Amino acid sequence: MNLFGMLDLSGSALTAERQRAEIATANMANAETTKTEEGGPYVRQLALFRAIRNRGFGNALHDAMAPYSRGVRVAAIVSDNTTPVRRYEPGHPDADSQGYVSFPAINPVEEMTDLMSAVRAYQMNIAAVQSSKNMIQQSLDILR
Repeated sequence: MNLFGMLDLSGSALTAERQRAEIATANMANAETTKTEEGGPYVRQLALFRAIRNRGFGNALHDAMAPYSRGVRVAAIVSDNTTPVRRYEPGHPDADSQGYVSFPAINPVEEMTDLMSAVRAYQMNIAAVQSSKNMIQQSLDILR
């Protein structure tokens, strides 16, 4: 892979990891949201990543010779289908007739771990971009 390909790869990963961090942050912020505009509690969101591959007939030979991906992207943001957590809180404004309130099935420890993982992956890709930039600069210096 050439240096510019490394920049493309890391750049796409930076965008994807930023989205993943935003989703984890939104999940944590809504961990106690019992009523949304759609009705019912907030539903945890998840980012699904997918590799970006070369497309088209012109790139078929290139794909066969270099089977690596061209980057990563968030293919979809999906809702977690875990059932809400019901807590007995009869005085809560969103309590049902039996006094139970449905809260989002969000584990703050899991969300914090996902956020830390996204931040760390983001940092590693910044380091890769910086390293590529330094290599390009060294190559230009040699050519001068």
